[in-house]
Amino acid sequence: MPTSAVRQDVSSQPAAAATPSVHPVPDQHGVNLFASDPDLRALLPLYLPADLYQHLLPHLDRMGALAGGVLDALANTADHHPPTLTHRTRTGIDAQRIDKHPAYVELERVAFAEFGLAAVSHRGGVLGWPQPMPAAAKYALTYLFVQAEFGLCCPLSMTDSLTRTLRKFGDPALVERFLPNLTTQVFEDLYQGAMFMTEQGAGSDVAATATRAIPDPEAQGGWRLTGDKWFCSNPDAELAMVLARPDGAPDGIKGVSLFLLPRRLADGSPNHYRIIRLKDKLGTRSMASGEICLEGAHAWLVGEPGRGFVQMADMINNSRLSNGVRAAGLMRRALSEGLFIARERRAFGKRLIDMPLMRRQLLKLALPTEQARTMVFQTAEALRRADAGEADAYPLMRILTPLIKFRACRDARKVTGDAMEIRGGCGYIEEWSDPRLVRDAHLGSIWEGTSNIVALDVLRAIRREGALPVLRAHLQSLLVQTLMHANARAAFDRALERACTLAADAAQADAAGDVLARQAASALYHVTSAVAMAWEAGRIGSVRRMRLAQLVLIHRVLPRDPLAGGAEPDWLADTVAPAAEGAVQPAGAVDQVDLF
Repeated sequence: MPTSAVRQDVSSQPAAAATPSVHPVPDQHGVNLFASDPDLRALLPLYLPADLYQHLLPHLDRMGALAGGVLDALANTADHHPPTLTHRTRTGIDAQRIDKHPAYVELERVAFAEFGLAAVSHRGGVLGWPQPMPAAAKYALTYLFVQAEFGLCCPLSMTDSLTRTLRKFGDPALVERFLPNLTTQVFEDLYQGAMFMTEQGAGSDVAATATRAIPDPEAQGGWRLTGDKWFCSNPDAELAMVLARPDGAPDGIKGVSLFLLPRRLADGSPNHYRIIRLKDKLGTRSMASGEICLEGAHAWLVGEPGRGFVQMADMINNSRLSNGVRAAGLMRRALSEGLFIARERRAFGKRLIDMPLMRRQLLKLALPTEQARTMVFQTAEALRRADAGEADAYPLMRILTPLIKFRACRDARKVTGDAMEIRGGCGYIEEWSDPRLVRDAHLGSIWEGTSNIVALDVLRAIRREGALPVLRAHLQSLLVQTLMHANARAAFDRALERACTLAADAAQADAAGDVLARQAASALYHVTSAVAMAWEAGRIGSVRRMRLAQLVLIHRVLPRDPLAGGAEPDWLADTVAPAAEGAVQPAGAVDQVDLF
């Protein structure tokens, strides 16, 4: 499809909901993914200032319309036409380039230029708002965008995170030189970012980094880098953060430094590194990932020598939160597809959604989906407070970030797979979104640290940052603010106490505690999300959301006998206290609430 035709499709996309299907195979293509998500519209005012929320409403509506229609079509096209690497011109000149399908380029234009998703946290003026927006605003828009396209969200995240790390640790001259191009919405002037960290012998074990950094006063930036980087997404980015070990630096993590690597030198010539090949990946096929050979590449030192991993960790943590946002978005898209099919498809004389087993299956999709959404906004708010220097906000952000990366990314693999089943045989066909969601979902548990690594990072946040008491105090504060029946309050209090005890035990000793890392991380995630969902329910006056919060506790935390049948605890139907000032509806009303 020519780029001009693609752009015309984007500009003319209406903000309208899909017409209910009358065909035996329901298709919700064209639905507005914001307008059709009342929970998102209800929750955003809890996490955004009222004036900013009102300002963003038309932009959220437009993003929802695009994501449900033309962007989804572009993403499908880009997924089926991956980028290719060309090493030479036809006359034999060495001039590497990555050729991207016009559909992917148009996705880049929408994300980077029209909506400024990589710039919105760093400067005013994006989408007409005079100040940089809080993380919750950026992630609300990204949450909608990723429901159409996952692969591009990696370059978006890395550009955003590189900009954050450069501003935080970089020399002021470097910041002044590159910040305008990193945050511009003029597409032709944009510098995208990347992160070249992984080596064959140093994946999660960054201390084993073998790439060398050699001082060279005559080099642009004063350093030359030599070595191989094994997995580099967005390899043709204009700027990349790279970990390397300066000659003479000690072994281990304390010998690793952080460098800023330009794609081109000041005279416009290519820097001294090559893209060896592109990866043939299971998912994120639209976005290029490659192998890099550094051959004396010019680079600038970022921050203090020997503090490379500490500084890169700031970028990684930002990317891990972005991974959680992407997982939440994938789950929401999978759930919305499943709900649409269940409402529109008829079999055996009934709608699928009226069948008890289907309702139970949808519930098993809805719970992790809603947990992840709540954790996105809780973590985004903690990040906002931490950046503002509020007391205890940093340790809270430090533990919430690996929690959402660990659990939400794993949940997305199951939710997308189970949602595919609702569509049946068509769900296995690449013309539909389901296979792409399943393939992309598997990356979240690998990018920026595998599950074991991230679960151990939860314990590291407890041991080094004192994060557990801060998290407990935060959750207790949310419970205090939430009107709830005594039986339910007792269940939440017990679950919180036991999860914190397990996490404290896991953090006691490296060897014995590490074995419990995954169990402790899951427990903290489930309890945190259940408590926060209950708080949200009280704030927005939703009996339905209160019940979902309780069901998270019941199905994902509390002990259950798998041979005892499906009876719920006797307090479930009597856990919402009488409404006060319109907060929540009376007890007993929960029985009449339709979760779907």
